Parts: sequence; C-alpha cells; structure tokens
Amino acid sequence: MPTLIAQPTRIRAAGTKPKLIDEYIGRVNSETSVASVAHMRSPQGWEEPGQTPEFDEFTVVLKGALRVRHQGGELDVSAGQAVIAHRGEWVQYSTPGVEGAEYIAVCVPAFAMATVHRDE
Repeated sequence: MPTLIAQPTRIRAAGTKPKLIDEYIGRVNSETSVASVAHMRSPQGWEEPGQTPEFDEFTVVLKGALRVRHQGGELDVSAGQAVIAHRGEWVQYSTPGVEGAEYIAVCVPAFAMATVHRDE
C-alpha cells in the first residue's frame, strides 16, 4: 500500500543565514533511510560549511541560483538546471544572488548528520 506523506517536517539548517528546509521523505519525516527529498529555500548571502558527504545529492533549482564550490572550482546552477554532487567529493553550497534560491534536494542514501562530514 502506498504511504501518504501528508506534510513535511521543518529541519534546522546549517549556514550563515536562516534557510528553510522542509523534508518530505527522509530519516526525520518518514523514517526512510534509502533516500531523502527536501524542499529548500535559502536567502541571498546564505552559505553553509563545506562538506564531504557519504551520499550522492541530486539538486534541481526551481528559482534563483545555487552556487556549488568544489575542489576544481565552482558551478552556478540556475533555475531549470540540476547538479549532482557525488559522494566522497568535497562541496560547499551558497546562494550569493539577490533572489537566493529555491530547490529540491534528493540524497541517496538519505541525508544524515553522521554522514555529511561538514568542515569544522
């Protein structure tokens, strides 16, 4: 039988400014460990610590733009585009543009604080 997810759970975000994370599927809202799906909204000037996660992260930008720094440089991912951050690779997300960003992030396996490995 399919499982209805009636509403997301608001998750506290890391970073320099308040960012909204609404987890629909994942360890917190649905007790799902195989994948997580979250709706993110971050303001202009938001930046989170770099990380070397043990999961793949698939991100689709809906509005604005997301900057993804990596060891080889950086990518600006605009509305209508997507990016894959591969497990074991260092990345840092930010939203320097005036619009900030709205995006969907899917992590496989599901996001967990124990496996994100953020920079200190």
